[in-house]
Amino acid sequence: MDAHSPTPKAGARAASAVLDDLTVAFPGDSVSVGDLLDQLDSRANGVVLLVLALPMCIPNVPGISTIFGVLMLAPALQLVLGQRRLWVPKRIRGWRVDLNALRRTFSAAIPVLKRVEYLIKPRLSQLTRFPATIYVGLQTLLMALVLILPIPFGNWPPGMTVALTALALLQRDGLLLLLTSLAAAASTYVAARVGVAVFTGALHWIQGWMS
Repeated sequence: MDAHSPTPKAGARAASAVLDDLTVAFPGDSVSVGDLLDQLDSRANGVVLLVLALPMCIPNVPGISTIFGVLMLAPALQLVLGQRRLWVPKRIRGWRVDLNALRRTFSAAIPVLKRVEYLIKPRLSQLTRFPATIYVGLQTLLMALVLILPIPFGNWPPGMTVALTALALLQRDGLLLLLTSLAAAASTYVAARVGVAVFTGALHWIQGWMS
């Protein structure tokens, strides 16, 4: 199938249902990244972005947003390129993921998702397909870069923006994608203001210390 062809209709399933399936899809205590991505198939970009974004929506360990921002770069770039399936290097496909930890994460996220999913439904679905995903990918790249920067409390706005973007992709909600553009603009503005304030404060402190 061509990489730019429309995503199968199954991709419009609720995000909570997709995560729920993953909690029982694999036996044992661990699963390879490759098997996990193969199970997700065309939904991999959206699910990976959602899994990476959810921890950024709550207070977290300082510096962890940089790691998660770097991890977001791959699915964001593939959205720009219009790739239907998420590609990762063979070495990374062989990495093992702790299934118990994954199940705990999904079990905590599923009830929250179910509370908001009734507002999210397939509409303007052409905006969730290539070439519209070029813009979505660029926007997600920008949010990932904001997360990478060491901005105090700067993970919440871009984290929530990426989480909403992922939900929109998973449920083919083009209207929600349009709204994420406003959220991305607000996130960038907040990050810029906080970044300038931190830089200015640090500069004044250095000048005072040197004098």
